Amino acid sequence: MLENIRKIDGIESVGDGEERPDYFVQKDGLTFAGTHLIVDLWDGDGFNDANLIEKTLRRAIEVAGATLLHFHIHAFEPDGLSGVAVLAESHISFHSWPERGYMALDIFMCGRTDPYKAIPVLKEAFKPGTLQLNEIKRGIVS
Repeated sequence: MLENIRKIDGIESVGDGEERPDYFVQKDGLTFAGTHLIVDLWDGDGFNDANLIEKTLRRAIEVAGATLLHFHIHAFEPDGLSGVAVLAESHISFHSWPERGYMALDIFMCGRTDPYKAIPVLKEAFKPGTLQLNEIKRGIVS
């Protein structure tokens, strides 16, 4: 399949001749689909506040240069929230366990976005005692 794709100034020409933007990332000598950040927040504030979480993630999406398509949050009883922001460039999902002082987030973005720009927004809003961060490069082709 890769032999049927050729790059022309950031536009892909796929086997059928149709041209479309190339959202794969070229960074540090690699070409890959996107950056997936795995973020764990511990001992922070607002992990059961749906309004704060939505406002914060919308701001994180904006500063990262991504495009929001859909946002949904589900509340559990008695506590805890799960949600997803579907992006044109992929997604941000989260799950919170306020009773344990913990929130897990996945931030996956492709194209010209910068998911690392979301991290200061998360720190400012939730004031975690600890933030653990792991990066995965998804879809490495070279």
